Amino acid sequence: MTTDIRQARIDLACSLRWAARYGLNEGVDNHFSLALPDEDGVMRGNRFLINPFGWHWSEVTASSMVLCDGEGNILEGEETVEDTAFFIHSEMHKAVPSAVCIMHTHQPYATALTLLEGGRLEMCEQNALAFDGRIAYDDEYGGLALDENEGKRMASKIGNKSVLFLACHGVITTGPTVQDTFNDLYYLERAAKFQVLAKSTGQKLRSIPEETRAHTRQQASTENARVADRHFKALRRMLEKEEPEFLN
Repeated sequence: MTTDIRQARIDLACSLRWAARYGLNEGVDNHFSLALPDEDGVMRGNRFLINPFGWHWSEVTASSMVLCDGEGNILEGEETVEDTAFFIHSEMHKAVPSAVCIMHTHQPYATALTLLEGGRLEMCEQNALAFDGRIAYDDEYGGLALDENEGKRMASKIGNKSVLFLACHGVITTGPTVQDTFNDLYYLERAAKFQVLAKSTGQKLRSIPEETRAHTRQQASTENARVADRHFKALRRMLEKEEPEFLN
């Protein structure tokens, strides 16, 4: 196992354990994946690490991550891959080059927005503004992703965005690294939570002028990577002290 793959396994396990700590998980469902280069070193989305079927996110380890190819063959690992996980992630990794890391959850507040007719994350709060112009919406629920066509349909919906809200289903965040993708997943849930809480008062949401939104978009484009790096380093430090077995 190369150092890079070893590090990828550790990062993925760390993100899954923290997602469970933050309450972003649902039973043993949902999935995080990370694409790896092919044997010739080119990134084509044909090989990816993904969490094992049937494992709770709080118990995953670096070695439990499964390496599979775009045809569903297990290349490394003793575990299996859940069907919907394979169809969603394999098609998205192949179709969306920017989606090196993909995290799909049914996290409570963001998913709540997908249950509303025309539900959208409103650009009325600082965390939400970090996603301004970066969200795609799939307003058609297509049932369980139990075939490649549903995976392809989802992949077609995200386009050049990094976040996808799935009607009546959940959310997907994508990014170039585990750190960036997890940071987005976390702050997406925070933004959705604030919106749901604010709307529950029955009062009208504030509006932010377009000029301020544009200024904040520019700020976020330079700050997001730094925030993601600091956030993930802190999470790993804490996990190494409290649950060091995740490194196994």
